[in-house]
Amino acid sequence: MSKVEESIEVHVPVRTAYDQWTQFETFPRFMEGVERVEQKTDTLTHWVTKVAGAKREFDARITEQIPDERVAWTTVDGEARQAGVVTFHRLDENRTKVMLQMHHDPEGLADTVGDKLGVVRHRVKGDLKRFKEFIEKRGAETGAWRGRV
Repeated sequence: MSKVEESIEVHVPVRTAYDQWTQFETFPRFMEGVERVEQKTDTLTHWVTKVAGAKREFDARITEQIPDERVAWTTVDGEARQAGVVTFHRLDENRTKVMLQMHHDPEGLADTVGDKLGVVRHRVKGDLKRFKEFIEKRGAETGAWRGRV
């Protein structure tokens, strides 16, 4: 298993950052390689990704969700194996630190080589930057789910 840790400061309140992150179906708007995310239930999502020409589908289960604090997940079925957590840290009234920690299991030679070259870390860093641009440009979330898991 490989581990990735990245963070970014966004200039929105913690509630806005958290609420937007719970809108999984908007992830393709800022996550490179994510073609579609479907919210199946409050705790189950279905993902379709395409990275370097390889299309993969998998399900991920939300294992913990605490409003304005954290969202944790693990894959449960499909062509990817990963687990992670995104945490939200209030810096002040209008600034939030978003931290993503993820463990992933590269599959096959191409994934292993890409992992060694830092492809996943680079992608996560870019996804967080695009999330920052997305939420700051909007200034408000596209929706929210305030439930606890």
